[in-house]
Amino acid sequence: MPLIEIKTNLPITKVPFGKEFSTLRKRLSPDEFTAIMARINELIDAAGGEIATAGWLPGADWTDTPFEPIYTKGANKNQSMSGMLFGLMVWYTIMQRPERWASGRYQVDGRDIGSRTYFRIGG
Repeated sequence: MPLIEIKTNLPITKVPFGKEFSTLRKRLSPDEFTAIMARINELIDAAGGEIATAGWLPGADWTDTPFEPIYTKGANKNQSMSGMLFGLMVWYTIMQRPERWASGRYQVDGRDIGSRTYFRIGG
């Protein structure tokens, strides 16, 4: 089941910011790309597999993690760009999961969360 648009119930088949995502894929090796997806899936599953907020998944220090190449190679050590690229990786990874997921932007305690939240819907 794909990532779906909650308002229309239609599948989302493309990652936003396609040019940036394509550049990231070109800069990462296939093994790096796969390792990033695997780690994102591990983090989602470890949190219960029902809800994931992209910016809360990776931790602050990416040194010696699968996410480090996003910063060093994908974003050329630009911190804000690496955050955006990580968010695109989460989007793409969620699209590949077998469950049905939706996404949106939400608040906590009246303050906007700075990244997308994904939630599993249906059975």
